[in-house]
Formats: sequence, C-alpha cells, structure tokens
Amino acid sequence: MDTIAASGIRLFLPETYDVVWSLIILVIIALFFYRFFLPKFQSVFDERAAKIEGGMANAEKAQKAADEAKRHYEEQLSQARVDAAKIRDDARAEASHIIADARSRAETEAAQITSNAQRSIASQQQQALVSLRGEVGTLATALAGKILGSKLADDEVQSSMIDQMIEELEPSKDGKSS
Repeated sequence: MDTIAASGIRLFLPETYDVVWSLIILVIIALFFYRFFLPKFQSVFDERAAKIEGGMANAEKAQKAADEAKRHYEEQLSQARVDAAKIRDDARAEASHIIADARSRAETEAAQITSNAQRSIASQQQQALVSLRGEVGTLATALAGKILGSKLADDEVQSSMIDQMIEELEPSKDGKSS
C-alpha cells in the first residue's frame, strides 16, 4: 500500500522539467514585467503622487489666500463700522446744528412778528385815538351847543374846547382824578 500511496502522491507532483520550464517562463515574464510594465506603473504612481502633493500645495495656498481675504474683509468691516459711527455722530451733530439754527430763526421771526404786532397795535391805537378825538370833539361841541343853547360858531373856540376836554379825560383814564 505504500507504493500505491506513493504513486498517488506522485500524480499530484509535476515533473522536474515542467517545474524548470515554468520557472524559466516565470523569470522571463517577471523580467519583461519589471522592464516594461513596472516603469509605466511607477510613472503613473509618481504622477498621481505629484498631483496629490500639488493639489495639497494648491489647497494650502488657497487656504492662505482665503485667510488673507477673510482678514482683509474683517479689516474693511471694522473700518466700515468706524466710518458708520463717525457718519452717525456727524449726522447727529448736523441735526443739532440744524435744530439750533431753526430754533434761532424761529425766535428771530417770533421777535419780528411780535415787534410788527406791537407797532401795528400802536398804530391802530393812534388811529383810534385820532378818530375818538374827532368824535368826542363833535359830540362835545353838540353837547356844549345844547347846554349853551346855541352853536359855537368859531372853529378856533371849538378846537380849544375839544382839546381841553380830551386833556381832562386822559388823566382820568390813567386812574388819576383831576
């Protein structure tokens, strides 16, 4: 049985010349692969590694540029905030100035209107006094004429009598009695 078992195992083992020729072909294929295919694979791998490294370098540059742009943007934003605050302060100051000017003009106009009104009142008072003198004079003359029973014919006498009566009335207006 040992011989049968040994011959059964031999069935699965190749012959020596098959092993030698297989090794020679394997070495030729390995040399061919090493000589022609491996350099191409190596160049593709190197190219991919270079692209990856270049991409990483570009990403780092882009990150630095983005950081610089962000810093620049933040500086501009800070400057814009300072400018906006200055503009607000200037606008407030200008508004205060405009309000002060408007108030000053309004006070000036009010004083002018008051002055004009006082002049107008004085003028109207003067006109009323002149009109009143004329009417009082006419009434006084008529009254004197009725009291005396005749008309006063002389204009100069009428005028002096009217003036005397008005002078007597004016102090009594002030609260003084004559």
